[in-house]
Amino acid sequence: MSGEVDATAVFAEQRDLLFGVAYRILGQAADAEDVVQDTWLRWRDVDHARVDNVTGYLVRVATRLAVDRLRLARNHRESYVGSWLPEPILTGPDVAEEVARADSVAVGLLMVLETLSPLERAVFVLHEAFGFSHAEIAAMLDRGEPAVRQLARRARGHVQARRPRFDADRSTHREVTERFLAACASGDVDGLVRMLAPDVELTGDSGGVGKGPLRVIKGADKVGRFLVGIAGYPPPEPAVYLAEVNGRPGIVSTSRGEPFAVFALDVVEGRITAVWLFTNPEKLAALRNVGRRSAAPPERPFRR
Repeated sequence: MSGEVDATAVFAEQRDLLFGVAYRILGQAADAEDVVQDTWLRWRDVDHARVDNVTGYLVRVATRLAVDRLRLARNHRESYVGSWLPEPILTGPDVAEEVARADSVAVGLLMVLETLSPLERAVFVLHEAFGFSHAEIAAMLDRGEPAVRQLARRARGHVQARRPRFDADRSTHREVTERFLAACASGDVDGLVRMLAPDVELTGDSGGVGKGPLRVIKGADKVGRFLVGIAGYPPPEPAVYLAEVNGRPGIVSTSRGEPFAVFALDVVEGRITAVWLFTNPEKLAALRNVGRRSAAPPERPFRR
């Protein structure tokens, strides 16, 4: 490869892949962006003529940086105020069209990945979400292939035992999301409760800063009443949008044009089994910069 322009163009082609890998390993959009930037700095300074497999080299660098960062982040998450959730991101139709890729960025699955070791998580992401072979992953992680296969088996078994269920039918998920939003906005507690599974759980991530529960709310009646209650106290100049949140239809609420809250739903057989509520302002910062990742903008607004 010759010239800085070529190096820049090649990196730009790989940028979305690198962000996708780093985000799934870290669960943090801002940290994933930092990993991509650090990967660029390594790529800028390397002798490009000596790189035979550009994708393999860049993913290897990004993966190692993400794993190192995840090890440090785990200590911070142990002292987090309330429930910790991954940063939500807006995703476009390109993600939604690939079911396996969309599932790997769903909030429920990312929460399961939090229970894996950093290396197990990296191996799972690279193999299950992006299709890299065990031999390729072994080279990326500087591990023997048998060790990588063992990590992959352990991670896959752990995830399969805890993996949340989702409706594969996106039209059903979208229709449920629209009815969920309408019921919350109109204060229809009974209608909302009928949409919720009896054992539904609402997990909020406020970080002790935003408005939201510090503990998980369980049960259809309690969750329904909580949702209608907070809908009755909108922020200044509110607007609510349907959007693609982590690979599925979700909801973004704004106040004076700034992200205020995000809802992601798990839907099984037409009923909502989990509600993920993000109100920590730091977790919503990534939604202000979605254009950099070619994410779809929010759809039509619903105003109270």
